Amino acid sequence: MKALAPGTVIFHRHRGYGVITSVNLLTGWIAARFGSEARTLDLNLSTDDVQFADGEAILFRRAPPDRMPHARLMAMVRELHRAGYQKLYLYAWPKPSGLHWRWHLFTGPRDWMQRPWREGWYGSGADYNVNPVMGWGDTPGASTGELIDALARFDPQGLAQALGRDEDHTAWFAQVCDALLPNYMYSLDMQRPDGGLLQDRPPVPVIGVRAGLAPYAGPVLPWPPGWAGLWTGTHVLPASAISLTGEADLLKGFQRS
Repeated sequence: MKALAPGTVIFHRHRGYGVITSVNLLTGWIAARFGSEARTLDLNLSTDDVQFADGEAILFRRAPPDRMPHARLMAMVRELHRAGYQKLYLYAWPKPSGLHWRWHLFTGPRDWMQRPWREGWYGSGADYNVNPVMGWGDTPGASTGELIDALARFDPQGLAQALGRDEDHTAWFAQVCDALLPNYMYSLDMQRPDGGLLQDRPPVPVIGVRAGLAPYAGPVLPWPPGWAGLWTGTHVLPASAISLTGEADLLKGFQRS
């Protein structure tokens, strides 16, 4: 089936030709604009007989789709590791609400807490639900090879920084992929009990990437190399610089009086 994303031209039997403005693959609803720039129409892909511009029917898959892209990203990173891009790391953690999981790909030094950010190399499951792309020129439903090709075209300088050997992390990542793919993902969220300290090496959280999956019952996953000691350290933001401007003005006032 063709890609279905914002900007796709569609045909509706009562409204004619229109353009999709948003897609929700979890519910099967889309919003489309037909002639009016200010007004959109909500359509259900299962019942409203929506077609592509060339007349091909859009058939909504009733099986629950992936609600997050992490499993696809894991498969892509594993292939890049095999090709020699071993200094490529995938960090995943939940939003404060717990409803969606963020992801971040970074290269270079393996510093989990001070990760360099690169445009287009991070995203959120909430954004992915309505626009199922990673953000580097890929198309919805792209295969692992297509994701790699799109990333290499989008940011060749950034991907070049992943060239190099990190055998410990590569072995850990391959072990995790064998245990989880294609139905589960890992999260590197350091769980803290309410009002308590960080747990010392808690179990690595595992989450299903689509609704209806049974809870993960596989082997307990080890934490990635370089993570040791992050539980017992103190994680606080640096203190702000002290300004003495106010104190100097106050002393001048006392001297005048």
